[in-house]
Amino acid sequence: MCGIIGYCSKNGKASAVIFEDLKRMEYRGYDSSGIAMISAGKLIIRKGIGKLDEVNRRYKLDKIPGQVGIGHTRWATHGGVTKPNTHPHTDCTGQIAVIHNGIIDNYQELRRDLIKRGHHFASETDTEVIPHKIEDELKKGHSLEEAVMTIAPRLEGSYAFLAISTKEPGKIVGTRKGSPLIVGMGNHQAFAASDSLALAGQINQLFMLGEGDVAVLTADKAVFYDSTGREIHIKASKPDAVWSENDKGGYDYFMLKEIMEQPKSLVAAALQDKELFTSVALDILRAGQVIVTACGSSRYSALVGRYLFSSVGKKFCEVVMASEFQYFADSVSKNTLVLAISQSGETLDVIEGVELARKAGAKIVSIINRPQSSLGELSHNVLYLNCGPEIGVAATKSFLNQLAIFYLLSFSMVHSFDMAVDSIRKVSRQVSRTIDWNKDELARITEEYYMKNDFYYIARGINFAIASEGALKLKEISYIHAEGMPAGELKHGTLSLIEKGTPVLVICPGDYTYKETLGNAIEAKSRGAKIIAVSDVDNEIYDHWIRLPKVHELLYPILATLRLQLLAYNMAIKRGHNPDMPRNLAKSVTVK
Repeated sequence: MCGIIGYCSKNGKASAVIFEDLKRMEYRGYDSSGIAMISAGKLIIRKGIGKLDEVNRRYKLDKIPGQVGIGHTRWATHGGVTKPNTHPHTDCTGQIAVIHNGIIDNYQELRRDLIKRGHHFASETDTEVIPHKIEDELKKGHSLEEAVMTIAPRLEGSYAFLAISTKEPGKIVGTRKGSPLIVGMGNHQAFAASDSLALAGQINQLFMLGEGDVAVLTADKAVFYDSTGREIHIKASKPDAVWSENDKGGYDYFMLKEIMEQPKSLVAAALQDKELFTSVALDILRAGQVIVTACGSSRYSALVGRYLFSSVGKKFCEVVMASEFQYFADSVSKNTLVLAISQSGETLDVIEGVELARKAGAKIVSIINRPQSSLGELSHNVLYLNCGPEIGVAATKSFLNQLAIFYLLSFSMVHSFDMAVDSIRKVSRQVSRTIDWNKDELARITEEYYMKNDFYYIARGINFAIASEGALKLKEISYIHAEGMPAGELKHGTLSLIEKGTPVLVICPGDYTYKETLGNAIEAKSRGAKIIAVSDVDNEIYDHWIRLPKVHELLYPILATLRLQLLAYNMAIKRGHNPDMPRNLAKSVTVK
């Protein structure tokens, strides 16, 4: 959730680098920001609430002198959105500064104990216990890294944090447990960050810290220790050049750019290792039970995947919300295969469920977009989405590529991987050709309904999950209440909410679900609903028709998804919202 960056250099413009790196992590979502620098033996902290550019205008974050510093973008969990709660946080002496991503579960006990021993707190955050605990250890004569190694095991919950001290001005110490932290080395400069995108184009070596590992950074060197204090070697990897791209490419927003990239990203999704997919498909078929765990949009892709597994591979699987998976852990065994989906590979709910499943002996296969992730480290096999960086908070091309991965897996179960690759390439051309088909109709729908408070999305069969995903897109970026559901469930309660003028979006391609879904749309229309149809077949009951090309029934979800993404985008823009950074939401959800 929060973005953290640490930087050691040999130049006096470190704060400008930290500020730009924080800008690269804006997409993660945040409500406040701040930077701490060590300059001439003193700790200088500037921070405030609001967007980075606003805070910078007020406090000149990028003009703080010094060669070593840390920066943070906060997404509030403990304590309101106030300047005192904004990171970095300090100790009583004002000589130690800390930034943190995660949640310290036992902070109340630690805080009470520290207060009893004379410490004074300036914020409501859980994070502030960390610099005070470090302060106590430094008073005992410990080095900064020794202090971090001593206190880290006493912190319950999840964390990635960085600490600096005026007593050791050329150094940054960081550690992690349950939250990501990477280290990057460049030319006489060292970085630590929660996100590799922050370091784009600045490093030539990348190191991933394991659970409990500690990094000690100076401008020319990174030294690593395990949780016992033993020095360890972490293998360096080369940064992927693709993950250095983070510009809007001429579009007004990242979300629109990423929607328009989908024909190309679908082709990339099909560039997979046939042997790997065949092996994973056989493992799925052989498993006693298959559980797919995911959150948000990824869970909706999993529901489409469940249908594909059943329809094509004749294998039933269960889809479990990642936040609920722990409550089903007792039924997981060595005969279970867990398919875990996370765009970032850092979704905490997914990771915690996977850890439980792995301890029970389950085989773990993950579907991830980002390289070098915590989930990837936990997995026996990793399938990559290949769609490159996705900056917009709302999933677009990552969702579509997840559908493609499930399509490839399901057809691999029946030894038809090559046919699936060919189908995905063909449908990508359909997506490209038809991307402008409904531009005028989508504009009319937006103009007519952008002030509505409620939308309902319905569909049947494989498209039901797409109805739910379309509703999620609308509510997360336009802030319109929207519900997606199986069309057959409409009359089991929700129909009572339909009144004159209520928009009901119906996904009803001319497949085996067409007549029944159309019947549900007619039921809604008879109660006064306005029917917005997403279909390859026109019908007189439609008030609006968002046209699809005719394709195989299993491919309609890909084509319907694009239309619903564009509708949500148009609604958000019309209502004056930034679709890239919806309120209260973050791209990588690394807290529970």
